Amino acid sequence: MTAAADTARAVQVRAEVLANRTVGAYQHLTVVATDIARHARPGQFIAARIGDGDGARILRRAFAIYQVSPTGVYGGTVEFIVGAKGEGSRWVAARRPHESIDLVGPLGRPFSLPREPAAAVLVGGGYGSAPLFPLAAELHERGCQVDMVLGAGSEDRLFGALEAKRISTHVAFTTDDGSYGARGRVSDVLPALMDRAGSRAVYACGPMPMLRAVAEIAAARGVPSQVAVEESMACGIGVCMTCVLPIVGDDGVTRMARSCVEGPVFRGGRVRFDALGTVPSDAFGAPGAPQPAPAAEGAPA
Repeated sequence: MTAAADTARAVQVRAEVLANRTVGAYQHLTVVATDIARHARPGQFIAARIGDGDGARILRRAFAIYQVSPTGVYGGTVEFIVGAKGEGSRWVAARRPHESIDLVGPLGRPFSLPREPAAAVLVGGGYGSAPLFPLAAELHERGCQVDMVLGAGSEDRLFGALEAKRISTHVAFTTDDGSYGARGRVSDVLPALMDRAGSRAVYACGPMPMLRAVAEIAAARGVPSQVAVEESMACGIGVCMTCVLPIVGDDGVTRMARSCVEGPVFRGGRVRFDALGTVPSDAFGAPGAPQPAPAAEGAPA
């Protein structure tokens, strides 16, 4: 499925909040959004309007989809996790049952699944682990072995530990302060787990430094990786260009790809982590760089 096809299924809905509960350092929201739930796939996200009426902000906030239920007593539901940091995410985190949120979704390119059953390790940082759980369910349905490595700064910021234990063959946890699991980072324990589990695919979601480390570890073992990047996505539909990052295409040429449309999931080995926040001098369109033919839509991933 192309990025354009994924975006074409996005709808704008006024979603009623069914539940909002605290999970560690985060808020876990469940909203009624049947049309989004019907089409969402692991790795996609929703974009929430911040505020109501004349007080609404122009730019939306993106949240990875945690779980969906296409049908239910109240209709299809979408669950997502909010780490309240800035004013926008704090507004979303404060919504109460029966209030509503203007949402657009599902957005972005989802994770791709292996063609054949394989041992897959899923790596998450903080609440970035949320979209890995529906992915794990789909991998299980395909007969894949699922292993997980989850990390965070502290125990209260580690999301989904109990669920990870339940669904994983091999599992490891790390926290920066040692309050849960091993003291350190996911990159400290990932190599040994991959070797023990015989991992043949790696999926990751979390902070950019973690994604870079995971992609490098996978590449060193000749294992393909997919990473869901955490870039600021102001519009969510590829218009504003605030979420671009350098991605190497199938032809070997670097192009500035929109995380919200060509991503947020990219092949780990294609992301130019060393050049994030810049336009590399050899990128397509950069001054003085050779200009090959434009790539077909979706090619950078």
